[in-house]
Amino acid sequence: MSGCEPVVRMKRPPVSGCEPVVRMKRPPAIVAGAVLAGAAALAGCGSTAQRSVSSSATPPVRLVASLRLRSPGFTPRGAIPREYTCGGRDVSPPLRFSGVPTGTRELVLVMRDPDAPGGDFVHWAVAGIPPSAGGFGVGSVPAGSVQGRNSFGTIGYRGPCPPSGARPHEYVLTLSALRGRSELGRGFTADQLRTAAVALATLVGTYARG
Repeated sequence: MSGCEPVVRMKRPPVSGCEPVVRMKRPPAIVAGAVLAGAAALAGCGSTAQRSVSSSATPPVRLVASLRLRSPGFTPRGAIPREYTCGGRDVSPPLRFSGVPTGTRELVLVMRDPDAPGGDFVHWAVAGIPPSAGGFGVGSVPAGSVQGRNSFGTIGYRGPCPPSGARPHEYVLTLSALRGRSELGRGFTADQLRTAAVALATLVGTYARG
C-alpha cells in the first residue's frame, strides 16, 4: 500500500519470557546479540537488562544493568511526535543514553516495529556509535557512526508509517553496548548483528495514523 510499510514476510524469532533470544543468520559480522530478538522481550521488561545471553558462537555473557536510553522528544511508551514519522518531516528523534559500562568499545542502535504486517520491520540501524557520544541530535547520528539499511530498502532512518486507521503500533529502540568492534560498514543489514553485548537498553514509543 502506498506510503505505508510494505508487507515483508519474516520469521518472528521465539521469545521466552523476558530472556533475549539470539538468531544468527549470517557469519560475517560480530555485533550486538539480541538486538532484534531481544528487543521484543525487553520492551516489556523495562529499559535495562541483567540476564544471561548465550549462543553457539560465544560463551554466556552476563548483561550489565546500568545502560539507559531515553528521548527528549517523547516519554517511554508515549506517542512519537508526528515530526519523526512519515506524516511529518520523517527525521530521526533526539536520543540520550547514559550508564555505558566500562570497557564498552562500541554501541549499536536498532529501531523496529514488531506490529508491522510482516513483523520485525526495521526502521533504523546504526553501528559504530562512540560510547562517549551521549546521544543523538534530531535528524543526525554521532560522528564516526555508520547507518544500515532499513526494511524500506534505503539507508538511514525512515520513521513510523503504519497503515491508516490501524491501532497504534509500538516502535522499539534497542541500544546495545559491545565489548568488541563490529567492523560493520554503511548499508549493513540488521540480520548481520551477532552476540557480543555487555548491556542492553530499550525505549518504546507508539504511533498511529488517522
